[in-house]
Amino acid sequence: MKTIAVMRYLLNEMGKVQKLLFIYNANSGKANAFLDSMHKVFSPQTYDCKLCELTFGVALENRTWKKFRQETDLEMVFLHKDEFAKKYKSKFGYKFSFPIVLTEGGKGLEVLIATEELNQLKTVHDLVGLVKKRLELI
Repeated sequence: MKTIAVMRYLLNEMGKVQKLLFIYNANSGKANAFLDSMHKVFSPQTYDCKLCELTFGVALENRTWKKFRQETDLEMVFLHKDEFAKKYKSKFGYKFSFPIVLTEGGKGLEVLIATEELNQLKTVHDLVGLVKKRLELI
């Protein structure tokens, strides 16, 4: 994980990636969280937030994901789509499909993992591996 810490320092020094934004294809709030959890239990095949499915179980954060998140020395921000729209859409006019992983830095917001690609991932290990791989390429 020291490699990611060094990468973060270099990227910040060059004015590139300052943080990663993970945007869920779900709205914020306790009622929505409850409905999403029930959807995962009763109809997982139709649940439309692969990011949530990979990083969280019904109620708790996936242990593998939590460890990766805690050991990565790059700021990670997690937003629901309504929170993202409120914070970024009106200010920058970005239009994205969700879920998505973005980078924020000197060039504004850029796609790190697009919705279509994220939806193809099968496990949290696939997600962690892809994030690491993409960060090495930036």
